[in-house]
Amino acid sequence: MKVLMINGSPRANGNTSVALHEMEQVFASQGIETELLHIGNQPIRGCIACGGCAKAGKCVFDDAVNDAAVKFEACDGLVVGSPVYFASANATLVAFLTRLFYSTPFDKTMKVGAAVVAARRGGLSATFDELNKFFTISGMPIAPSQYWNSVHGREPGQAAQDAEGLQTMRTLARNMSFLMKSIALGKEHPLNKAPQQPQEKTNSLFRLPERGSFLQSVSTQKANMPRPFTPPAGEIKLLLNFFSKKLRVQGRALPLSA
Repeated sequence: MKVLMINGSPRANGNTSVALHEMEQVFASQGIETELLHIGNQPIRGCIACGGCAKAGKCVFDDAVNDAAVKFEACDGLVVGSPVYFASANATLVAFLTRLFYSTPFDKTMKVGAAVVAARRGGLSATFDELNKFFTISGMPIAPSQYWNSVHGREPGQAAQDAEGLQTMRTLARNMSFLMKSIALGKEHPLNKAPQQPQEKTNSLFRLPERGSFLQSVSTQKANMPRPFTPPAGEIKLLLNFFSKKLRVQGRALPLSA
């Protein structure tokens, strides 16, 4: 059993590293192998939506993303750590994760995910939520802890003084270990080997049409939409006459052509 750990901080030995190292020790005690990739200091560009990965099965930019993809497919769990910049994850890490999750065609269902964030003071919850979205859209269960997975510290190494933050990391690693082992046992049970349903893809409320039939689909949807109620012309004229007489009494006039 193996956990892939991603350090999204530019600093190899910063506070994000302190949090990840605390988890590493627990994983080792549970007999779980770990591998750490330092991503935050690498020149990783964002996705350009070229669609080349759909044909090649990997990203067209052959960098750390493709190297990590092989390790990601083989692992049972993924831990992503990031410092907080303007209440968000490190942009390099976000570019890395966006391309990693989008370009990899393998099934990520039931790989356990966990996000870890480090900051001097604020923005932790927003960054934690941002990173978790990569897991939830991919069918990956998120490991829980005793608090939101964060440590505090400004200067490198200060997070080592955050007793509650470090305890949160240890609890997270224990819970993640239990969850990964439980899922591994569950996969061996015959009742859990039912095939997954094909994914439905819709745009807003409508199912996406096949390529080339978009205009026909829009026309059909427009034709089936309910039409607004329009009163008969005679009733409109009666109403105009009624209000015209009422306004004349008040010294005003209403043109019947209104």
